[in-house]
Amino acid sequence: MKFKKTYAYAFWSALYLTLIFVIIAALSYFYFRDFLGNYTILVDILSFFLISFFFIQYRAEHFIYRRLKKIFNDVSILDEKKLKKDSTITDIDNISKSMEEFVEGKRLEIKNLTERDSFRRDFLGNVAHELKTPLFTVQGYILTLMEGAINDKQIRMKYLDRANKGVERLVAVIKDLDMIAKLETESLKLNIEVFNILELIQNVFDLFEMKAKKRNITLQFDRIYEFPVFVKADIEKIEQVLINLVVNSIKYGKPNGTTIDGVESYNDKKFIVKVIDNGEGIQKQHLSRLFERFYRVDQSRSREQGGSGLGLSIVKHILEAHDENILLKSTFGEGSEFSFTIEKAK
Repeated sequence: MKFKKTYAYAFWSALYLTLIFVIIAALSYFYFRDFLGNYTILVDILSFFLISFFFIQYRAEHFIYRRLKKIFNDVSILDEKKLKKDSTITDIDNISKSMEEFVEGKRLEIKNLTERDSFRRDFLGNVAHELKTPLFTVQGYILTLMEGAINDKQIRMKYLDRANKGVERLVAVIKDLDMIAKLETESLKLNIEVFNILELIQNVFDLFEMKAKKRNITLQFDRIYEFPVFVKADIEKIEQVLINLVVNSIKYGKPNGTTIDGVESYNDKKFIVKVIDNGEGIQKQHLSRLFERFYRVDQSRSREQGGSGLGLSIVKHILEAHDENILLKSTFGEGSEFSFTIEKAK
């Protein structure tokens, strides 16, 4: 029958102490009794106490050290070299604290992995949905044409146009996914340069003037700027930020509304660029999730307006790559204000 290790420790300790006691008693009886006289028992007790004290201290440290060393090797809580024999007992609190930190770290790691797995499943589901819808649309129109509708010129042109829009949406989703992937893996390098942010905003206005006119939306600055405003950033990426924000304001703005852009000083080192619309606004429950990939406030309207559902997520990633902030204020029924900081040119 095998003893537990703790029983074995107690057994051998008791055995050694018994042997020590017998040796001390024998020495006192045969050699020191005549010399010490009545003090023999007192000396025996004192000798036994001192020897027992150092013996138990050594045995306890040795026993605990071996057990802790095994734990350190098994779970790699700390560097084994930091575990010293001569301080094993006094370091119990520190070791316990290290183990608690290790357990807490593993708990957070498991939580993060669980959240990532959930995010991965949601992301794959969203990607599949975003690609599936236009793919099936294009497939449906092509099959209809193959079944004979191609002979009717009017139907042929209408279906080809719709199939083309489906393909354009597929291309938009793939391009946006590629950009987000590059931003997240930091493989997309920023080309930092000095440029006039007002000129860039005007270029974006010119680019989407026709799109805005279709909904009678006016694109304008908040005031007349007498001097250029120079900033330091990646001009192409900031242009993409402005494009996404302006297009978003046109898509979800009210007909006969306005989209107003403005630039103000934020602090000594930053400007703040604002894109303001008087559209429908966003309800509070949607604000915290608005920059998530594929998140849409109004699913049906988003499908109607087109787009990949990644525009605001791309904005967030680009600005984070610049170490800048994106801010959002919105009142449902009145409109929204998207703003972001950008470094001033020295």
